[in-house]
Amino acid sequence: MRHPSSRTHVSTLCALAFAASLAVTAPAGAQSAPKGYPADYQQLIDAAKKEGKVIVYSTTDTKAAAPVIQDFEALYPGIKVEYNDMNSTELYSRYISEQASGSNSGDVVWSSAMDSALKLAKDYALTYKSAEAGKVPAWSVWTDRAYGTTFEPTVFVYNKRLIKADEVPTTHAALAQLVSSQADRFKNKVTTYDVEKSAVGFMLAVQDSRNDPKYHDFLRGVGKAGLVVQSSTGTMMERVSSGENLIGYNILGSYAETRAKKDPGLGVAYATDYTLVLSRIAFIGKTAKNKNAAKLWLDYLLSQRGQGVLANKAELASVRDDIGSSNDVAGLTKKLGHALKPIPVNESLLDYLDQNKRLAFIKDWRGAVGK
Repeated sequence: MRHPSSRTHVSTLCALAFAASLAVTAPAGAQSAPKGYPADYQQLIDAAKKEGKVIVYSTTDTKAAAPVIQDFEALYPGIKVEYNDMNSTELYSRYISEQASGSNSGDVVWSSAMDSALKLAKDYALTYKSAEAGKVPAWSVWTDRAYGTTFEPTVFVYNKRLIKADEVPTTHAALAQLVSSQADRFKNKVTTYDVEKSAVGFMLAVQDSRNDPKYHDFLRGVGKAGLVVQSSTGTMMERVSSGENLIGYNILGSYAETRAKKDPGLGVAYATDYTLVLSRIAFIGKTAKNKNAAKLWLDYLLSQRGQGVLANKAELASVRDDIGSSNDVAGLTKKLGHALKPIPVNESLLDYLDQNKRLAFIKDWRGAVGK
């Protein structure tokens, strides 16, 4: 659910309606080094306090990030989070432009567009081994420069009033079969990301092609009735809920589950053949003006405390397995087992950022779905 333009949100305004329910009182000794951290970590905290703020560039909605920001500021009083919420394409372009010009920029990048985020990390990230690095999966850490911070399965969403319970597909092949066998019923009623306009959508399509040996058959099936593409998760869910569309795929489960709790018309289904898992990538910039505060922010995001807030208040599933929640790696693995296919934070993400390969993939994708 991205916003069309960048907005800077000073953290004191981020609380919004969360203030009453999510306010966190700073614990005694809140500025002391967390238990188990290096002995000299207090020096980092003191240096970060002198900086007084951390500038975060993110694709995560301000509303979702609000409890994370609040808790970080409660843990480290005197350090404010200047949170910049923008879409993935804008974040990428803005960050590169600012790095090239030497102008002030984000201290931390936190993006759901894993491929473009890793490209930025490869070119601009500071090497920093987080004190929490050993507590997250090996696939989520890239050369101590980029870290996966969430564990978000993709899902099918459907209109519960217009799709019968026994029709709900549980595999990609079943979705393709449902649509292709009733092309008139599903004419212009199936939706997914626009792979040309959505960086996340393109990345997920590439990962689909790597995990599904019959990916082109799947595309031809879901495209037979006319595929409706969007660049916004929110738009897709709204259209499915209203009945304008009947079903959508590759929707971020974190957003879908949050909406489904309040929207009786929206159903959520997980594929049992394979379920891609996205992880929002965070890194610290080499040119960060507030490097110490940035290190605190990154360590907090990966910590048990921070991951607990992500999972239980921000409703972004935890990349750790010790949160004691159904919304972490352990809980989701218990639910979905071997179907889960985490997208690794490594250089394989960069393969299709080559312009010629990207354009060829988009052309092939459009040809398969008849767009």
